[in-house]
Amino acid sequence: MWSGDELDLDAYLARIGYEVGRDGEPAVDLRTLTALHRAHVRAIPFENLDVALGRRVPLDLKSLQGKLVERRRGGYCYEQNSLFAAVLERIGFPVAGRGARNRSRGGALTPVTHALLVVTVDGEQWLADVGFGWQGPLEPVPLRDGARVEQGGWTFGIGVEDEGIHVLRSLRPQGWTDLYAFAPQTLYPGDFTVMNHYSSSHPQSRFLGQVVAQRPGPGVRRALVRDTLSTVRTDGATEERVVPVGDLTAVLEDDFGIELDDEERAGLERVHPAGS
Repeated sequence: MWSGDELDLDAYLARIGYEVGRDGEPAVDLRTLTALHRAHVRAIPFENLDVALGRRVPLDLKSLQGKLVERRRGGYCYEQNSLFAAVLERIGFPVAGRGARNRSRGGALTPVTHALLVVTVDGEQWLADVGFGWQGPLEPVPLRDGARVEQGGWTFGIGVEDEGIHVLRSLRPQGWTDLYAFAPQTLYPGDFTVMNHYSSSHPQSRFLGQVVAQRPGPGVRRALVRDTLSTVRTDGATEERVVPVGDLTAVLEDDFGIELDDEERAGLERVHPAGS
């Protein structure tokens, strides 16, 4: 389903810093799922730079490996979770796609544009999502009503609404905040392709016309949206600064670990606001 048989697993494990001697031989168990999820989120940043540059965003496994693994770039949800699904499938995990409505921007009813995964381990379902950016979970979250987990100082919870809708929530200093909601309907790679087309090309997509790079982490989260670099800590403290165009490359490389070539650097500087 996810082309796991085409995956270069050794190259992927090296990319995310997973060492068999230290982390154990990958197996179909919760230990492996948790370790892979945590390592992937730490190593591969969320970013939309190809969309900002007006490029196509292919989801075939060869392209994903070339970009996220070999070129050491990042990607957004369709790329990240398609690659992660191939990894899990290769190891032997039952994995299925889901489509979610983003609720992190307020009360507006948004379309289903976020792609995530549900993984089954020993008969229990886990939400696995390495592609939600700086607000996303660091590790899998048990997909049961009332579940609550703490990950690196961040707390996540699961709620169930009418029609079996699952909601991923984050505990903030002001209380629980919904991140996204999704139905139990299984989605397939072709469904991710349709959503990817909207997000990479539709005039109303929030990814067009601006640079987005995000990274979650234990204790601190960072996000660059357009020309503003934001930092949020577990106690709710926030910092913001404007990134002038001359600093853009350094911020993407140093703060987000995104390796760019000369053509990409020049193209991103052209679309980036002048800053101050």
